[in-house]
Amino acid sequence: MPNWNVLVPATLALFCMTSGDLLAQKKEIPSNHPYVPVLKLAYAGLKAASELKDYQAVLTKREYIGKRLITQQVEIKVRHQPFSVYLKFREPFAGREVLYVQGKNNNSLLAHEGSGLSSLIGTVSLPVNSRDAMKGNKYPITMIGIENMVKSLIKQWESETQYGECEVKYYPNAKLGNVTCRVVETSHPTPRRQFPFKRTRLYLEKETNLPIRCECYGFPSRPGEKAPLLEEYTYTNLRTNVGLTDFDFDRRNPNYHF
Repeated sequence: MPNWNVLVPATLALFCMTSGDLLAQKKEIPSNHPYVPVLKLAYAGLKAASELKDYQAVLTKREYIGKRLITQQVEIKVRHQPFSVYLKFREPFAGREVLYVQGKNNNSLLAHEGSGLSSLIGTVSLPVNSRDAMKGNKYPITMIGIENMVKSLIKQWESETQYGECEVKYYPNAKLGNVTCRVVETSHPTPRRQFPFKRTRLYLEKETNLPIRCECYGFPSRPGEKAPLLEEYTYTNLRTNVGLTDFDFDRRNPNYHF
């Protein structure tokens, strides 16, 4: 968890990754909107993520689905070309494995359980948006990964630049475990239809600019209540450009149990 004791708001200049208003002009964003430097920072994270060939990490995700906040922790491998994902669950469903390779297996994912009666069924092929594939997940596997995470935030923030009531805070030396991060936080004082979240935070690893965490909070149902966490994705133990090959995303890999 982040060490909020070291989150000290920074000056705006700390997060202006480029000079001028080129981003605002390109996206037709008002040049004086407080999100202009926010998006410059997010695009720096996108650039760092898009330049990776592959990576491994531990993904901890918390998503509010239905009426419950569901927590999952998985070991993840991602390759960008072609987009490929391997997941091995730690908790819950320890031992569950999921495999997806764009353009392979009819663009479906392969999955099997690690234990219990369901494991006797063996490997199943599921369309990525099917009910079974989406069970316990807010988004399909095609949207997983640090690049997709920051792309989603950029889309949200670009949409919100058409409106006011947008507040911004910066924290240049936040700690996520032992990793020093730049954090940008956006928020809105009043619920509006155009704002999906009351508060959104993006964490970029300070040394690399890689996006390693985002948090999204909803509007409280009553005045004075805390904003409820709706989505949180954290990538720890990140190892980049490790040389993942086709065999790392092949069900015949002897290290897997498909």
